[in-house]
Amino acid sequence: MLWIRKPLAMVFWLGMMLVAGVSMTLASQGALASSEGFHVTDMTGREVTFDAPARRVIAIGPGALRLCAYFQDVDMIVGIEQMDRGSAMGKPYVIANPAYADLPVIGAGGPNNAPDPEKILAVRPEVIFSTYGADRSVADNLQNKTGIPVVAISYGKTAVFDPELYDSIGLIGKVTGYEEKAKLIVDYMESCRRDLDQRTKDIADSEKPTVYMGAINMKGSLGIESTQGNYALFNAVHAKNVVDELGKTGSLMIDKEQLIRWNPDIIFLDQGGLEPVRQDYQKNSRFYNILSAVRNGKLYAQLPYNYYSTNIDTAMANAYYIGKVLYPKQFEDIDPIAKADEIYTSLLGKALYDEMAKDFGGFMEVRLD
Repeated sequence: MLWIRKPLAMVFWLGMMLVAGVSMTLASQGALASSEGFHVTDMTGREVTFDAPARRVIAIGPGALRLCAYFQDVDMIVGIEQMDRGSAMGKPYVIANPAYADLPVIGAGGPNNAPDPEKILAVRPEVIFSTYGADRSVADNLQNKTGIPVVAISYGKTAVFDPELYDSIGLIGKVTGYEEKAKLIVDYMESCRRDLDQRTKDIADSEKPTVYMGAINMKGSLGIESTQGNYALFNAVHAKNVVDELGKTGSLMIDKEQLIRWNPDIIFLDQGGLEPVRQDYQKNSRFYNILSAVRNGKLYAQLPYNYYSTNIDTAMANAYYIGKVLYPKQFEDIDPIAKADEIYTSLLGKALYDEMAKDFGGFMEVRLD
């Protein structure tokens, strides 16, 4: 009997070890699956879960593709909107990535067009980054229709150097497995913000020229009366924006008589609206010649940067050019063109200033006659 018990005991023991081994293996596999999965909280507060980093990406809505382009991995983009498939003029992220033109179209794009679920499904993305709306129901609806995780991203209120922009870049990095790259992108942007701030924060108001930004595009080219209060690029260099006395933020139209009353020392024009200003000058040169900035040769042009949302790269380059014009001493070591190409190269991998200047004119003094 003793001889019988020993084999039975041995079999029982081996069986228990086998069961335990299987249980341990399953538990290990479960832990591995759990460790590989992760979730993110998007810019609308939605929690989105992933089993693994997404390698097939689409970006929909104004500016969404641009933020993905900063990661400089063209192969992860599997489809683009028609808005980004058309002309590359004014869009450095498209100029830097000619391969985008060969990708399937996933929808019309644009602020007034809804995403196309069928075209999205056809390219089999693993994530949809979207700037369509701050309402979480918009993202939920698209996710329910496609079965594909939708991550809402945002440029924030000021776009340039905005914390929500930084957070959105971080989201893209985490979802795609490019967290270190996301950190490098944000760190570079933030280093430029700090540099601009350090150069200008201690300049006394009494030593600053008054300044005005005109011809800013607002859904089309407008004249010199088109401006912004609390203008992000002026704020970046602590400029003395005459418009700020109105206490308004964002895009607005002013009367020409108001500009005469302000009579700023320096006027910048956005080159996206420069042609309407030239045309207006031919009809009403007397108005322009009243302005001391025009008479004294203090009229300057910056590159346009609002094309399907804000081209962060071009806006940053403009901020350095503005600083150079307003405070030559504080920016004596800065060549705005070289700095622009540094910014384009850091964010998009290519020096693009010459391409932008060819299309729009580039940083320059402006003569209207």
